[in-house]
Amino acid sequence: MNRTILSAVLVALAGGCATTPMHSDRLDEARAEVEKVSVDPLAQQAAGKDVEQARNDLQRAETALQQRQPPVDVDHLAYLALRHAQAGEARIAEARARQQVAQAQEERNRVQLHERDQEVQNARSAAENAKSSAAAAQSELANARQELQDLQAKQTARGMVMTLSDVLFDTGQATLKPGADRALDRLAQFLKDSPNSAVLIEGHTDSVGTDDYNLALSQRRAQSVADALSSRGISSDRVQTKGLGKAYPVASNDTQAGRQQNRRVEIVFSDASGKFAQTSP
Repeated sequence: MNRTILSAVLVALAGGCATTPMHSDRLDEARAEVEKVSVDPLAQQAAGKDVEQARNDLQRAETALQQRQPPVDVDHLAYLALRHAQAGEARIAEARARQQVAQAQEERNRVQLHERDQEVQNARSAAENAKSSAAAAQSELANARQELQDLQAKQTARGMVMTLSDVLFDTGQATLKPGADRALDRLAQFLKDSPNSAVLIEGHTDSVGTDDYNLALSQRRAQSVADALSSRGISSDRVQTKGLGKAYPVASNDTQAGRQQNRRVEIVFSDASGKFAQTSP
């Protein structure tokens, strides 16, 4: 090969190399990382300077590659671009974490505020319910007092007491007469309307006859009234009976009229909680 041909070949080879750019793996890595951080929505807000520097370093590395600068220089610039991009990613991650914490705190505050509002609402509802219950209780108490008055019950030291005269029984007997039905119907209805109330039924006699006879008669008469209430749907748990014989007269036994007053059955009413103020006359 002569010198002219050799020279032409060398020129052609040199020209071909000049048009073919070099390749750098480090530059490819930096290019991908810069692109990744650049498209993040928080890039400008959280890592603007890092992203800008990464782009500048990447551009310098691209230029160095095109200018066929030594590979070590290209890789160095690409490394700088990569590091700035990674630094930007770290700042973005930190900003995103803070954002998530703030959102979580906001949600927590919202939940707590809702719970407080619910507690306030519950307290208001409870207060309204208590007020309504108190009003209902007052109304029930007033109705109960009126019903007792309708039953001709009288206030005593032992509470309200209703008296059934001996005309409800035959003389010396403990069987209730039909005339007792109306009074017992009203008494049973009162107890149904006042489910927490209880009654103590006390039987009394005049002084005619022995103590034992009168005591037994008074107990039988009290039990007759209790049985009549039971037949009207009143639980026996709410009814107590006691025979007191002739021990507690309300009038003189020297006259017929006085003895008639002493022959009686008294109904002692408990308070609204089922308690009796006093169980003896």
